[in-house]
Amino acid sequence: MVGSEQQVVDMGLNTDRRTVDLSAFPDLVVIYLGVRVNTPKGLKTLLRFGPKIAKSVAEQPDGLLLHENMLFSMLPPHGGMRQYWQDFESLERWASSLPHKEWWAQFVRDTGGTGFWHELYFMGGYGWRDGGGLPRYDRPSPGLPELCTR
Repeated sequence: MVGSEQQVVDMGLNTDRRTVDLSAFPDLVVIYLGVRVNTPKGLKTLLRFGPKIAKSVAEQPDGLLLHENMLFSMLPPHGGMRQYWQDFESLERWASSLPHKEWWAQFVRDTGGTGFWHELYFMGGYGWRDGGGLPRYDRPSPGLPELCTR
């Protein structure tokens, strides 16, 4: 084989697919949240929220299974998180209570030079190829059928 053809074949053979048994979490919800800095003031806003979020996660809200911080880009600064919740009701209950309720009211009054976004997914099962996500929360179950391979 020519070099590039050999590389494609080798890449396919090195795939490490894992599946997590989510049967205990039939109503699992995954939410991605992001804050993008739009003005110089936004950098201060973004950095100020880090400790607040860490404190909130450390208090172990009911239904929060896993929290992971993420960095989407350095320029412009764009950070966020991925959270796994037992069900939508747990997420909604937390989002409607303090401190989140206060954070959101403040953001609506003044974005602090940032933009905020979120994506919410209702999951029934998912397979991972990297070391992140639910394999960090639950033991991988290599004997289960692959639910998603993309």
